[in-house]
Amino acid sequence: MAASRFTLGVEEELQMVDKHTGQLASRIHTILEKGAHVLGDQIKEEFLQAMLEVITDVCPNMVALRTELYRLRTMTAELLDKEELALISAGTHPSALWWEQVRSQGTRYEQLEEEYQDVSRIMIVCGLHVHVGLENYEAAIPLMNQLRTWLPHLLAISTNSPFWSGRNSGLKSYRAIVAKGLPRSGVPDMFNSTSHFHEYTNSLIKTGCIDNGKRIWWDIRPHPFFYTLEFRVCDMPATIEDELAIAALCQALVAKLTWMYKHNVMTCVLPRHFIEENKWRAMRYGLDAEFVDFVQNRRLSMREAIAELLDFVDDVLDDLNDRREINHLRALLEDSRGTGADRQLAVYEQSSNLQAVTHFLMQQTLQGITSSIVR
Repeated sequence: MAASRFTLGVEEELQMVDKHTGQLASRIHTILEKGAHVLGDQIKEEFLQAMLEVITDVCPNMVALRTELYRLRTMTAELLDKEELALISAGTHPSALWWEQVRSQGTRYEQLEEEYQDVSRIMIVCGLHVHVGLENYEAAIPLMNQLRTWLPHLLAISTNSPFWSGRNSGLKSYRAIVAKGLPRSGVPDMFNSTSHFHEYTNSLIKTGCIDNGKRIWWDIRPHPFFYTLEFRVCDMPATIEDELAIAALCQALVAKLTWMYKHNVMTCVLPRHFIEENKWRAMRYGLDAEFVDFVQNRRLSMREAIAELLDFVDDVLDDLNDRREINHLRALLEDSRGTGADRQLAVYEQSSNLQAVTHFLMQQTLQGITSSIVR
C-alpha cells in the first residue's frame, strides 16, 4: 500500500495576537499584503480579521507533510513577529469577546454576515481541516458513512477550546458548540451512494440554498473540488506534533477502509443520533469522556476506545510510514497532561490568570520551531 495513494493536505485556522498582551489583533489585511511575496496563496484571510488560514501543498506522505507544516509555521510566525504579532493555535481564544471583533473585507464576507448575522459574528473559533486523497472518488460516500463513527474520537484527541469570552466553559471543546450554529454543520447523515450525495448537493445549488458545495460545513465531507475526504471535526491542536498525529490517523483510517472496501468488507454504519451522543461526550470531557459502543452495547473510557481505534489501523501504519505519529497518540493517551484543553486548564488552575493561558498557547504554537523568534 503506497502512502502516495493517500495524499495529505492540511488547512490550519490560526489566531493572531499582540505578542505582548496576547489580545486578538485584527491585522490580517496588513499581513496578507506583506506576506504575499513569501507565502503566496498558502496564507489567506478568514471571516474575522484576527484569524488567518495557512494551507499546505498536496503532500505525498507524512514526511513531506511534517516538513511542510514546520516550514509554513516558521515563515508565518516570522512574518507576524515583524509586526509585533504572534500566532495562537487553539480552538478559541481564552478571553476574546466576539462582539469586539472586526470582519474581513470583501463581498463574500459581507454576504455571509448578511445571511447568518450573529451566527457568523460569533465565529472566533479555529479548526484543523485534514484532506486525504482518494484512489476512487466513487468510494467517497461509502467511506464517509463509516468514518463518521470515529468523529468523536478525533474531536476528543484534538480538544483545545475550554475557554469562551473570558470564562471556563466547563467543556473541553467549546468551539464545537459554536460551530453547530451554522446550517449544514455537525455530523452528516448517511447517504446511499456518492451519486446520492451529489443529487443532494445539486438540489441545494439549483434551489439557491448554496452557491457551491463548500457551503456544506459538516464534520467530514467529500471535498466538492478535490478528490479528497476532508476531516473538519477537530479543534486546532496545541502543537504541530499533535496536528501531525491527527493527520496520520485520518490517513490511516482512509487507507484501512479503502482496503476493506476493495475486499467487500465494511464496518457498521451508525445513524447520526448515536454518533452525536458520543460527540457530545467528547465536547464535554475530551479524553476523560465515557464512550458508548452502540454496536456491541457496552461502555468504555474514551482512552480505551481510541486505543482500540489505533489497534484497528495498526496493520497499515508501516506502509504509510505513520507509526511515529500514531505512537505520539498512544503516548498522549498515557500522558497525564492530556490534550491542549487539559494543558490550558492546568495553567489556569495554577495561575488563575487567562493572560498566562494565552502566553502558554503562544509558546505551544511555536513548539519545535527553531526560528530566532523563539530563542
